Amino acid sequence: MRGMNTSLITTGDIVKRFGAVTALAGVSIDIAEGETVAIMGPSGSGKSTLLHCLSGVLVPDHGTVTFAGTALSRLPDAQRSHRRLRELGFVFQDSQLIPELPARENVALPLMLTGTPTRSALRAADETLARLGLAELRDRRPGEMSGGQAQRAAIARALVGSPRAIFADEPSGALDQATGHEMMQLLTAAVSMAGTALVVVTHDLNVARWCSRLIEIRDGLIHSDRPLAVDRSREAEAIR
Repeated sequence: MRGMNTSLITTGDIVKRFGAVTALAGVSIDIAEGETVAIMGPSGSGKSTLLHCLSGVLVPDHGTVTFAGTALSRLPDAQRSHRRLRELGFVFQDSQLIPELPARENVALPLMLTGTPTRSALRAADETLARLGLAELRDRRPGEMSGGQAQRAAIARALVGSPRAIFADEPSGALDQATGHEMMQLLTAAVSMAGTALVVVTHDLNVARWCSRLIEIRDGLIHSDRPLAVDRSREAEAIR
């Protein structure tokens, strides 16, 4: 398990504009290895833009984003893409699984995209699904899964390459409250076991409360940044 004291992601006064709209107006934060962080804010506040800058999907117009000691925001596109595939995992509002592929191939895809031999990638996918208690989904295609099952398979895909951080954008937004609870229970238990950092963008305080820290953003600026008390007993039954 990775430590919680080492800085993993740091932003230095980042600014991001889209035409005349300033989405981020100078944001500086530090996220440690293994930390779980929720980002909340009203629509248009800049929270998704911040997540995309933290993960290297977007490059800020000013300021820097450093990931594991490397200035991620200064890397060429190809190198940033390589770092995302190798060291980051993603969970989206809808699972974004490929409809034609069974769960094990969807989960294996990030490894295959980095050149891992198919047999090894599928073996790792099977092991990840089994570790998360999802072995029964192995051969199901997305159309044969419920929304909650598809989102759990997406969590397995995010974790398969042992990333250092997972970014989740409204991961429970398409799920009912009970299913969203189960999904967040699985996700936070899995990252806790692996020592993986988690950054979640959400509009739902019930989702944010699964994290140890809450950053609220308004008008492209940090409005508040505070710790949250996490009840780890809620994760106990998620992974056996």
